[in-house]
Amino acid sequence: MKKLLVILFVFLIQFINAQDQDVARAKRFFDKTYYSEAIPLYEKIVSEKPSMEAIRNLADSYYNTNDLKKAQQYYRLLIKSYDKDLDRNYYFKYAHTLKATNSYEEANEVLKQYYSKNSQDYLDLENATKELENVSAIGDRYIIKNLAINTKNSEFGAVKYGDSLVFAAVKKKPGLFDKMYKWDNETYLNLVSASIKRINAGDSIAYYFAKELKTGMHESNAVFTKDGKIMYFTRNNYKNGHRGKNKEKVSNLQIFRAELVKGKWTNVVSLPFNSEDYSVEHPALSPDEKTLYFASDMPGTLGSFDIFSVEIYEKAYGNPQNLGALINTDKREQFPFVSKDNKLYFSSDGHLGYGSLDVFVSEIKSGTYSKASNVGLPLNSNLDDFSFNIDSDTKEGYFASNRAGGKGSDDIYQLNETKALIIEDCKQLITGIITDIDTKLPLENAVVILRQEESKELRTVITSADGKFNFIVACELSYTVLASKDNYTNDSRKLVLDKTRGKSNDASMALKSLEVIKQEEKELEEQKKQREALELVALKAKEAKAKATEIAQAEIRKKEKAEKAVADQKEKVEKIIAQEKDVVKDKDRLIIKTDPIYFDYDLWYIRKDSKIILNRVFELMKKYPDMVVEIGSHTDSRGNDKYNANLSEKRAQSTKDYLVDSGIDKKRIIAKGYGESVPIIKCKTDDACSEEQHELNRRSEFVIKNL
Repeated sequence: MKKLLVILFVFLIQFINAQDQDVARAKRFFDKTYYSEAIPLYEKIVSEKPSMEAIRNLADSYYNTNDLKKAQQYYRLLIKSYDKDLDRNYYFKYAHTLKATNSYEEANEVLKQYYSKNSQDYLDLENATKELENVSAIGDRYIIKNLAINTKNSEFGAVKYGDSLVFAAVKKKPGLFDKMYKWDNETYLNLVSASIKRINAGDSIAYYFAKELKTGMHESNAVFTKDGKIMYFTRNNYKNGHRGKNKEKVSNLQIFRAELVKGKWTNVVSLPFNSEDYSVEHPALSPDEKTLYFASDMPGTLGSFDIFSVEIYEKAYGNPQNLGALINTDKREQFPFVSKDNKLYFSSDGHLGYGSLDVFVSEIKSGTYSKASNVGLPLNSNLDDFSFNIDSDTKEGYFASNRAGGKGSDDIYQLNETKALIIEDCKQLITGIITDIDTKLPLENAVVILRQEESKELRTVITSADGKFNFIVACELSYTVLASKDNYTNDSRKLVLDKTRGKSNDASMALKSLEVIKQEEKELEEQKKQREALELVALKAKEAKAKATEIAQAEIRKKEKAEKAVADQKEKVEKIIAQEKDVVKDKDRLIIKTDPIYFDYDLWYIRKDSKIILNRVFELMKKYPDMVVEIGSHTDSRGNDKYNANLSEKRAQSTKDYLVDSGIDKKRIIAKGYGESVPIIKCKTDDACSEEQHELNRRSEFVIKNL
């Protein structure tokens, strides 16, 4: 067991040592720009023991070898894992890889995050984004064609030389002893040429441009004087037939000059501003051949590579001058070219573009440079587009790109410019006609005012006889259009514009004559009076009808109530007659039949014998609590009328008092003295009737008035 643990410990130590050795080797390859050698080592390290440096260097290795899909994978991992400790430039590189996979919206968000630390940078990004949209709006400016001379390897830097096309390329099939460039694992570049007449005949017609210039190093990007006797080209540091290196053992690029003597390129010299410590590359000549343009990462650059110019004096040169911030950025500017019409073209990944390296152009006037502009579509793509040149007379030229659809790594494309680069902000039209709302005719001399955001007055126009107006305005803003005319109403329209270029927005308005309004108001007032009069008549008629209806309904209700009361009363009468033997019907009256109630002569108090009779009335009224009884007291005809009336009234009231005192509510008893006015037997004279007849007339009656 102890022996096994020792073996495992030794194995672990060896494994750790092996990992450390891989990290050291990968770092060494990466620092030497041997990216193709560093990639497999970093892939292994990241899978086994990832670190910020390993992931970063692996992402950069893929980025520098143009495998942007893989680079995107590891930049995403890098940002996700080490965002706080990360150089912000990695957001910039990550954005390029997103553009390479057509993820433009995400790329723009990443760029916003990258530039958000500086308000001016963020504003510049917004302005650049808008300008790029304006360039895109032009549409396709070029017709481009992939040349048949391209292979699966790299070809770029094509320029005309006589009847030939000179460009940089690598061998289609490397030989056994060909030296490989460890940056991208291809052979070193050579200057080759092909007949322009046969550039679409296939790649087999390309041949070495000048074998006397061929070395084991890179040769590329040749440019020639008009007489074809002097050329400048890019080559690695090369001295006395050997590769030159700096202290870091890096062989930087340099520009060389060669002369054509008796058909051979000779007198090859390195330009005096070259250095072992930085690269000088991609030469270009001004139309008068007095200025040489080039790219370099020499001290004084704003970014990794800048465009410089240097004056040419016979075989001497002035001091290199950085072209400044209108051309150069804090990123990479390379591959300059100056056209016959004095325009500087170059490639940049620092100016906002469609991909990584895009081609930009700046006008040269009196030694100054205009703000650089993207040359547009379809020349620029989502990947690298570079080594551009054009004949400003024929509008034809060449450029290189590693875009999708090519034959290999970098391909040469032929171009033909078909549209001028006219960059304009998005514009729309606001148009309309001012008319009379009633006659529908156009109004002349109407004042139309255009305002932005309801406050800033931009323009005022007066309509002519056709009533028309139009404004050219910027997109994606809000506008208010106001219309007015003397003796007319005012009107306004608010418009919120989108980003559709050339769109026409209708803001027509119809105004109303104040005179017509006055006349209409007068007519309306008259109509109102007539209407109110009619309404008043109708209202009165309605009220009268309603009142009549109400009266009729009240009468109906009253009649129905009366009929019901009569019916109820009849029912009650019939019921009480059936139940009470003392209650009888006397013609149309209902009476309580009692024995006679006697009063002493000329008196009205209730006698004892009468109380027995009255108690029967009391019992009935108590039994029927709703019964109302009239006590009618009568006298005979003897005595005068007034006396008899007064005596009968007192007797009736005395009878009522007895019943009330017995417990009957006084409201239920009506006491009425009739005197001699209602006799049972009429006596013409007092002597005409017998005593019995007078006695019949002298009586008290109990008439039931209500049950």
